[in-house]
Order: sequence, then structure tokens, then C-alpha cells
Amino acid sequence: MKKKLVLSILTVIILLLGFAAWKFFGPTVHVPEKRFFYISTGETYEDLKSDLQNQKIISGKMWFNRAADMIGYKNVKPGRYEIKKGMSVLSLVRMLKNGQQTPVNFVITKLRTKEALASKVGNAFECDSTQMIHFLNNPDSLKEYGFDSNTVMTAAMPYTYTIKWNITPRKIFDHFYTAHKTFWNAERKQKADSLGISPAEVSTLASIIDEETNSATDKPNVASVYLNRIAKGMPLQADPTLKFALKNFELKRILNEHKAVQSPYNTYENKGLPPGPICTPALETIDAVLDSPKTNYLYFVANSAFDGTHIFTTNYADHIKYARLYQQELNKRNIK
Repeated sequence: MKKKLVLSILTVIILLLGFAAWKFFGPTVHVPEKRFFYISTGETYEDLKSDLQNQKIISGKMWFNRAADMIGYKNVKPGRYEIKKGMSVLSLVRMLKNGQQTPVNFVITKLRTKEALASKVGNAFECDSTQMIHFLNNPDSLKEYGFDSNTVMTAAMPYTYTIKWNITPRKIFDHFYTAHKTFWNAERKQKADSLGISPAEVSTLASIIDEETNSATDKPNVASVYLNRIAKGMPLQADPTLKFALKNFELKRILNEHKAVQSPYNTYENKGLPPGPICTPALETIDAVLDSPKTNYLYFVANSAFDGTHIFTTNYADHIKYARLYQQELNKRNIK
């Protein structure tokens, strides 16, 4: 009888130990719908546990507390943490204790405005869009980097940036600035200098070209047209700059009323380049400007074949001829 009692007690102990081991080391952590658990700056240890439970990542606080006591976790580190399938409470606590957060892969492609960049940042990071736009509009902050509120978007180059989630707008911009400095090596700076324009102006010109055409073969010639017009003191008369000035990027036809807009981005009224880019240009387009051919072209117009290419001319009479053909095709297609 005594032997049976001992065996029963041992069985219970083994079962309890097995249960405890399962709770500590077993795959008891549940993966949330979006895979990540976010700890905001200033969040307390009690807030953290409540969030984990409310999001059903852990079923209760008891085993989390015991695991935390076991490895000495009390100091909360904000961040973005990936909850993986099969994760145990102990591995969860260890990840949080060590601050092993998963950074954000922040992808910049084509953005037209600072507001669009700030909104994208606000959706991806702990800081919000208001904080980011304040930084992008702050002349004192930007002066340290050699930018102003017009040229600042030339720093936001189209890359994938790996950045921690709980980071300030300034530190986010530091990532952009580092990539910008790497891209603008001595060779590219020398090419820009030979064109008589700065790297920021090269990016500004490239942004106009990217809004003019998607044709890789046309971009160098479009660059040569604008550079020739700048050299001759002619206004660029670039339609995309009017769209930017009007903040109406869906315009299909530019009318005289559009050309009257009062803005430094109106390149019909103002000679030379606008004060900053009208989008974040592709790296290939920047290089197309830097490597643009020497031509006599002063005009270009979209091809009436609507094949995405342009017709380049050296005189106004030829330009008007091809422009009329394009307008006629617009009318045929009922494009307004």
C-alpha cells in the first residue's frame, strides 16, 4: 500500500514537472495575426504583460512571470518583436529581455511630397507623421545635413532601409543621409560639376524626367533638352512641375490657366530648375542626367503613336508640328 502511495506521488510530481516544463519550454506562445508584438517607448512591465494577454499571445501572466523571474527580466525595452510559431514562454521572455527586435524594411520607391514620406514613416514606425513632417520642415535640423525644406527630398533615395521601429525622425533621416552620401561618390560629384549643377539639382532634374517619361532610352535625351534650355536661359516649360505646383497629379492636359499658377515650381514663369525635386527619382534617372549626351535638342513632345516614346527637335516649328499631332490623337481618344 505504501509502495503504491509513493508511486502515485511520484507520478503526480512527474506530471506536474512535465506540465511546468511544457509551460516553460513548450510551444505555448500564440502568433498574433500580424506576427509582431510592439512595445511602445515608456511602456511599463505591467503594461507589457497586459498587452501580451489582451492580444492572446500568452494565455495568462503566471508562467510569464515565473519565466521572467527565472532569467531576471524587468527592464522593458521598446521595439518591434516577431512572434514565431512554436515559440515558448521562456524564449519569448529571453527575446524581450535581450531587446532582440526585428527591424522594419522601409522601402522608398516614388514619392512626390514630404507629406507622403511623413505619412509612410508614420505608418511604419513608432514616431508619427506629424513628428516626421516637423523634422522635414525644420530648417535648423536640415541645415546640419546640407539640405533645406525644398531639397530635403533628394536625400530620400529609392532604397530598402533596415531601421529599428522605435526610432526618432532624426535617426530615420540619418539612414537616408548615409545612403545619399554613399551614392554621391566622387565620380558622380565630378560629373555633376562638369554639367554646372549641384547633386541636389541633378536629382531635381531627374525627378522632372521621371514624371515626363518611363522610357529608359528617352531619359538621357530629355535630360539633354533641359540642360540645353538651362544653358540658353530658356524656361524649362516642364508640365510635371505645374502638376506639382497645383498638387494635381492626375492632369492629362496642361492649359493656359494652369500655366498661370503662382509658384516657384512653375517652370513656364520661372527660368532654371525649381527649388527642389517633384518626386523621388530613380537612381537610373539620376545617372541618365549625369551621362546625358551632348545634343542640340531644345524641345520634345510625346509621340502621337502613344508608345511611351518622345520626338525630339531642335527648332520650334518642328516641335509645334509634332505637338499638334499629339493633341489630335488626344482628341481622338477623348482624353481630357
